[in-house]
Amino acid sequence: MKLMTPLLMAILPVAAGAQSQFTASGLPPAAIPKTTAVFVIQTPSQGVTVPQIMAVMPSEIQATVRLYLDGKIREWYSRGDGKGVVMLVDAKSEDEARAIMETLPLSREHLMDHQYIPVGPLTPLRMLVGPGAQQ
Repeated sequence: MKLMTPLLMAILPVAAGAQSQFTASGLPPAAIPKTTAVFVIQTPSQGVTVPQIMAVMPSEIQATVRLYLDGKIREWYSRGDGKGVVMLVDAKSEDEARAIMETLPLSREHLMDHQYIPVGPLTPLRMLVGPGAQQ
């Protein structure tokens, strides 16, 4: 795994050089993965106290479990630093993930801040199966 990251980082510029057009992000269209999920990082909003969060927590847990059982939340974790949670939301866009998260009680009460990170397949791997790939 240690060797995979430098290899992929070395391949990305080569793949980028092969493209003639670039997106607004500076990457070629083929380097932008199709969004298949969105990581959502939740942290308490400035000035929100632990008692405020704990008062809503029973309904938050129930709503989160329902979303998990409905397939909307794939995974969720407590942050290792104790400052919130990280969820992997089954969404095709940041807007779709935001709409899902806004149904949760802590969000409806404006107690949490959210950071959204769309993710998708590791696009440099396409070079292994594309037209120049060795069999």
